[in-house]
Amino acid sequence: MARDEQFRREAEPLTPAVFHILLALADGEKHGYAIMREIAERTDGAMRMGPGTLYGSIQRMLKDGLIVETQPRARGETGELSEERRRYYRLTDHGRLVMQAEARRLEQLVRLAQSKQVIPGFNTFGGA
Repeated sequence: MARDEQFRREAEPLTPAVFHILLALADGEKHGYAIMREIAERTDGAMRMGPGTLYGSIQRMLKDGLIVETQPRARGETGELSEERRRYYRLTDHGRLVMQAEARRLEQLVRLAQSKQVIPGFNTFGGA
């Protein structure tokens, strides 16, 4: 991928599904079901990602180099069924940069909304 194309892709807005998946992987590798569960819990159920959306997004993210699949794990002490068949994913350095760029973009939008008094924000005097 050419450097200009890589920069352009880092600056493009992400879909909510992709951003949530990246956030779920920000603190370490996870398998698909754990990603879905974390997203549902973190959003208090407001965003429930089905398998089609999750795995379709994961396939595009793998292709774009945002995440990589890691080695299967051995069965844990808990004896979870088919743990060794689960696919685990983790962020790449590129994926972390893209996630950070998206967070900054969203932060700028929130500040703009606050300055336009669309949502409450802090004024220049530090009050609400």
